[in-house]
Amino acid sequence: MDGESVWRADAVALADRVSLLLGVVRSAEAEIGSLLVEIESRGVMELFGYRSVARLFEHLADVPKAAADRVVKRASALNAGRAVDGSPVSAVAPATGVVAAGGSLSNPMIDAVVEVLDQVPSEHRDDVEQSLLSFASEAGHKQVAALGARIVAHLDPDGAEPDEAEPSLPTRELSLRRKRSGVWELNGRLDEETGTRASALLDSLAERRCSDEGADFRSPQERYGDAFSDAVDLALNSPDLPTQAGERAHVMVAVSLADLKSGVGQATLGDTGTMTAAEARVHACDAMLIPAVLGEKSEPLNLGRLRRLISAGLRRALFLRDRGCAFSGCHRRPRHCQGHHIRHWADGGPTDLTNLVLLCAHHHRLLHRSGWEVRTAADGLPEFLPPAFLDKRRRPRRNNIHQPLPFAA
Repeated sequence: MDGESVWRADAVALADRVSLLLGVVRSAEAEIGSLLVEIESRGVMELFGYRSVARLFEHLADVPKAAADRVVKRASALNAGRAVDGSPVSAVAPATGVVAAGGSLSNPMIDAVVEVLDQVPSEHRDDVEQSLLSFASEAGHKQVAALGARIVAHLDPDGAEPDEAEPSLPTRELSLRRKRSGVWELNGRLDEETGTRASALLDSLAERRCSDEGADFRSPQERYGDAFSDAVDLALNSPDLPTQAGERAHVMVAVSLADLKSGVGQATLGDTGTMTAAEARVHACDAMLIPAVLGEKSEPLNLGRLRRLISAGLRRALFLRDRGCAFSGCHRRPRHCQGHHIRHWADGGPTDLTNLVLLCAHHHRLLHRSGWEVRTAADGLPEFLPPAFLDKRRRPRRNNIHQPLPFAA
């Protein structure tokens, strides 16, 4: 595309062009990998005077050594070669190498397949590889990795030996204060045990989001900030949370009914803070905050309570049906999720299972703000319609990551 074509192109055309170029780049990378394996087979020292193919590629491509090592390792896994004595060296994933040459596999997808095959006994490797490649044609690399983990767990149900390290004595300090700008600052020091547990918690919540709405471009700091917010939500959802003045910890949000319906305007958060009406609309679906809906004269029309719309029994049914965030490709478990009204309750939507879907905080906001849509299919399960720039035909997608419930034959 020239500059004029790019300027005139719509979202679908731009996405199509990017996809086409990605195929070209990936096909070229696959060919480079096969050439590097050929150089290794002939002898890189004899041909170029380098001690290793990785060092050669580091200089040819002007990339860091770690990046060159990854390229060579990936190439060796996909392409058969020869050892120094001339004996053949088999590829770990030869079928993956063939598919990769066509430009349809990303490097993370290739790495996910190879990582699984490295853990699979040789007698099962071909069948497992074909299963992963078949799944890869309709799923992302995180989903393929999840399927691979299930296969490995099935083949090796005992798993790795547990870690029995002794914890150290705790010494902890923490301060949290609100600045005039409305930003809160968090500072503290944690002992080894608490810091390790906190790091593990935030690491698990701060992984790059893998789902069908596209890549996650958040910085590490943004991902950990969102992870901390999710951790607070998890704590507020805990039935063991201590009470304050006889009530569970909560925050009051006041918003006019007109603003709540339109999503335009401001809402009052707690004593001094503010949030947009659009954010209040998100929380009103399944409030961890307490929504106070106001009329034209600021009279309270409805004062909610924690999770005022979705009963405990209905929530359990929602957990059992969706098994976690229902958005296509998302790994988040039920305890990380909120109930979303497919037809918003402010617009008259009922609070029943056919009008609810379980979503993590990120995908809950995405449904309120983007071109994605959700509906209940004929079989009673939720399915998502992507924006046209992702799929011109807007074919419905479902989450096939979560383990389904067992049903009697």
